[in-house]
Amino acid sequence: MTDEAPRQFEIEVPPEVVPGSYADFANVWHTPDVFVMDFVSLARPPQAATDAEGNAITVVPGRVVQRVRIPPQQVFELAKALTQQLEFWERETGRTAS
Repeated sequence: MTDEAPRQFEIEVPPEVVPGSYADFANVWHTPDVFVMDFVSLARPPQAATDAEGNAITVVPGRVVQRVRIPPQQVFELAKALTQQLEFWERETGRTAS
């Protein structure tokens, strides 16, 4: 059995990525091998329309500003990290996300 030394990640953020991309919401879906998160920004205001059966609907035009693919094993780590950061945010701001 080999003892593995602790890992210390050194993560570099390229300058063009530092500002990030604003997203109004995220859509999450999966295949057997990967989870996909599409971060979407609204493209223009919602518009009234009708569907194929003639029912009234509201069309919300959006554009994917970033697509991130992660392996299924990482979804659990991401969920933990999001929960932890949300708890920190709630304590810092005195607000709740609900």
